[in-house]
Amino acid sequence: MAASSRSGVSGKIWLLATGIVIAIAVYTGGWFYAASLLKEQTLALLGSQEKNGISAECSDAEYRGYPFRIGLFCSKVAVDDRQNGISGTFGALRSAAQVYNPGHIVWELDSPIEMRTSHGLTLSTTWENFQSSLSTKLSGVERAAFVIDNSKTSIVSTTTDQAFDISAAHTEIHLRQNGPDLDAALSLDQTNTAMKGLPRVLPQLNASLDVTLAGRAGMIDGSDPNGIALHGTKGQLRTLTADLGQGRLLTVSGPFSFDDRGYLSGKLRLKIEQIDAWRNSISEAFPEIAPTLETAAKMLSALGGGKNASLDLTIRNGKVMAGGFIQIGEIPPI
Repeated sequence: MAASSRSGVSGKIWLLATGIVIAIAVYTGGWFYAASLLKEQTLALLGSQEKNGISAECSDAEYRGYPFRIGLFCSKVAVDDRQNGISGTFGALRSAAQVYNPGHIVWELDSPIEMRTSHGLTLSTTWENFQSSLSTKLSGVERAAFVIDNSKTSIVSTTTDQAFDISAAHTEIHLRQNGPDLDAALSLDQTNTAMKGLPRVLPQLNASLDVTLAGRAGMIDGSDPNGIALHGTKGQLRTLTADLGQGRLLTVSGPFSFDDRGYLSGKLRLKIEQIDAWRNSISEAFPEIAPTLETAAKMLSALGGGKNASLDLTIRNGKVMAGGFIQIGEIPPI
């Protein structure tokens, strides 16, 4: 090969190498510029809710993931919704999005969670694994999914002196904006519930929830001025199920609403399968109300004509009435 040909090839190689180096340098500079900009915007977004009485903190915020990912990392997360009287602290946050698809974000959160409300509810939760994914659009978050393994939650109400623990082997939560509304679905597998200080007496169950909250699409990304509080919210409960196994299935559906004080109202349809089995399970857990349960089971059997029954429940400001006029219980405000 002639010297001129070799020098021409060498020149092209050097030109290509120089172009690659320049491209890498530009990409690197762009990545770190974008990370810096995103950090500033994140902190600004957290501070932008102050006018709504909501403050949020992402401790030691920084973006990582170079070269192919970009994600926000925080050593601790805290939220204080002063307007609705809700505050919470969370563990470390780790997130990531592919550079070529920044609208799809996956993230992990460490336990524990500590939350308190001005209505006297305190909640603390731990878990072994918490993973989530978000699908965003220009105006905010469009979809979100959460998967939690081996969670343990303690709930205490100072207003009713009730305290109980809930554990679940597997939990999934799915949220979706549906126009101005929020669609939410929840499933709990192998769930155990126990009153505080007592052994578990209720059988293990699986539960699921499918609900729409009217006008609350902004709850999914924090843009709702009411935060996550349900006061003044209306919705449609498509289905709430509790399955104890062996055919013991309970289903609730219907419209509902919460007033400004947090009291529940609604017209719900209750369906119970295997009434006697439910009676026996609850009687074992709460023997002191066994006679009342026996009477209720007989009434439900008469209404349903056998082992299964359907009953219309009317709830007015927390008071639960069967048939619209017989009060059978009361639900405290949220």
